[in-house]
Amino acid sequence: MRHAVIVFMWVAVLAGAASAQDVIQPPPFTKTVNLSGPRFGMTALSSGVVDELQKRDIEVGPNISQFGWQFEKQFYSRGSGVAAVNEWVVLLGGLDQGVVLPSVSWLVGLRTRDGAEFGIGPNITPAGVALALAGGVTFRAGNLNVPMNVAVVPSRSGTRISVLTGFNMRRR
Repeated sequence: MRHAVIVFMWVAVLAGAASAQDVIQPPPFTKTVNLSGPRFGMTALSSGVVDELQKRDIEVGPNISQFGWQFEKQFYSRGSGVAAVNEWVVLLGGLDQGVVLPSVSWLVGLRTRDGAEFGIGPNITPAGVALALAGGVTFRAGNLNVPMNVAVVPSRSGTRISVLTGFNMRRR
């Protein structure tokens, strides 16, 4: 009987403590926006990158054109004005020189309410694998967005610096 009273008291204490706690509500659902669209620009290749490509029988000059598509999702937060960004950038470089140099980058980063943005992530090209660092600003005119970005991709063979722009329309 004594054990039953002790067990009952513990259950009462634990139940009281549990009911005294505030109920924790999950955060509200995040709104996402698809900001995918075409990209174009140019990339400056260091001499080490040009040499690495030549070893792979790819002849290009130090500056190449870039054309491609950026698949982007923006995740809005409430109140802070900062949004998380996840993007895949698929480019074909060197078309101006009769060469096709594919490039894929996966970038994750942040964008402010004013459009300033920063991202970082892996990059894969025929010159090798590297880490891409990108920054820029997106200008808005209604539903039209015009990003202006600079990416620096340091690697073992050298550095690539890209300047890209394009456009996208805000849609769900």
